[in-house]
Amino acid sequence: MWLATNAGPFHTKHIELSVGIGKPLRILHISDLHFAPGQNAKANFLKELAELKPDLVVNTGDSLGHEDAIGPTLNALAPLLKFPGVFVNGSNDYRAPQPRNPLGYFLGPSKVREERDLDTASFTEALKAAGWLGLNNQSGTLEVAGSQIGFLGLDDPHENLDDLESLTLQKEETKDSDLVLAVAHAPYLRVLEAFAKNGAAVAFAGHTHGGQVCLPGQKALVTNCDLPTKYAQGLSGWKFGEREILAHVSGGIGCSIHAPLRVFCPPSATLLTLN
Repeated sequence: MWLATNAGPFHTKHIELSVGIGKPLRILHISDLHFAPGQNAKANFLKELAELKPDLVVNTGDSLGHEDAIGPTLNALAPLLKFPGVFVNGSNDYRAPQPRNPLGYFLGPSKVREERDLDTASFTEALKAAGWLGLNNQSGTLEVAGSQIGFLGLDDPHENLDDLESLTLQKEETKDSDLVLAVAHAPYLRVLEAFAKNGAAVAFAGHTHGGQVCLPGQKALVTNCDLPTKYAQGLSGWKFGEREILAHVSGGIGCSIHAPLRVFCPPSATLLTLN
């Protein structure tokens, strides 16, 4: 599908990878909902994803997409909140979107706005109350599908909120886990390197929208960070010194209400089966 909007069509991708755990772990990776009131097709897609019955949901942020989005977003996520989950914030979880010139993305990563105008705390506390772990510069552990999973987490690197020094303590807190996963909104190279050096096997991120406006074959033109465009979405492997890490970057389920068009880059979520 070469053209898509916030009303879809939506795609579900499937990936299998070996990480050396005994029992398969099915992880649903969602990102960049940019949810706004009235986006019923997007909400229906989230219901369809819940029918996959994942062992774990990883939400890499930018869930909110409107000044009045908190209630509708929580309602849309409700089917997935029945499963174990973890989340981090993106910039749009702190402030409502504003119109901007899309050509600016070709000049480099978008500039960070200082003001915050959303009740982020009420949104994140509702996710935690439903049982999801908040990983904004925090670690956590969950017993999932018979394995003890440790999580390293960073607040939005695009906002320069990532506290890389906190990973030293996070590493210590997750050292006894069967598998360590890492979660951040934006896949900056400094973040992937820090996750690798602190023992994560797989990193999850979003932010790029897969490029959003791509050439045929989903060839991204920009990533809105320093990640090379050929890695704008999907699975990739990285080596930093002696440390290696896999990274999965979601193409994202939505986009801004002020730039609602996706070209050669359909909105998507991914079900990863780790063995």
